[in-house]
Amino acid sequence: MSISDEDQAAIAALAHRLADAARAEILPRFRQASLITDNKLAQGFDPVTEADRAAERAMRALIEAERPMDGILGEEYGAREGSSGLTWVLDPIDGTRGFISGTPTWGVLIALSDEAGPRFGIIDQPYIGERFEGGFGRARTTGPLGERSLQTRRGARLGDATLFTTFPEIGTPQDRSAFERVSARAKLTRYGMDCYAYALLAAGQIDLVIEAGLNPYDIQAPIAVIEAAGGVVTTWQGGPAHGGGQIIAAATKALHDEALDLLAPI
Repeated sequence: MSISDEDQAAIAALAHRLADAARAEILPRFRQASLITDNKLAQGFDPVTEADRAAERAMRALIEAERPMDGILGEEYGAREGSSGLTWVLDPIDGTRGFISGTPTWGVLIALSDEAGPRFGIIDQPYIGERFEGGFGRARTTGPLGERSLQTRRGARLGDATLFTTFPEIGTPQDRSAFERVSARAKLTRYGMDCYAYALLAAGQIDLVIEAGLNPYDIQAPIAVIEAAGGVVTTWQGGPAHGGGQIIAAATKALHDEALDLLAPI
């Protein structure tokens, strides 16, 4: 759908205010012994904290006050239908396991999407003070090193690539086998960065992120940021990735195609 220049500017400004509001709720709770953590699963471990819930409530309140016609899809409080054709897709803390462990690799994910996928996105790391944004002609990061443009790394082939995924036991056994085919060809494989790996890809630090079992709120903001920086994000079948599932993000189309050939049998 068409979004006017004026509306694009308003959306981007609101997205930054959402990220600021989430930071204000999350940072006072980070690395605090008093943090309340619950488990979403009867078997296994999928943590959620009071910081996740408070941050999403703060973001939803701003959207409802300023753009009540837009829909909202959030990890903690689900979907609210809108009438504008636009939906805010929120993950208040992507990487809650890292958050409760005290690592600075979690992040706040904010995307504004239509039926075709994300149009604008932010990956925010409050503790480091880094923010990555992409869409509406923007591809930039701000943080301790100042403001910089985002550009994915050019020219790397799989044998020279740095590959990330969050969990070594990625997805199903079949997913794991497919991932290992790519990992065996890559120069370096690293684990455990959650959404921060996608930010590093957009910033030109790494070359590939491959994951499985993602939800829309896990991937829509990274799609917007990476595509704005010149990268490619699809499913393992090469289709649109905004619905989640098996995801490959690559710095270039050539690298994407090279890795996809090894994943495609899945």
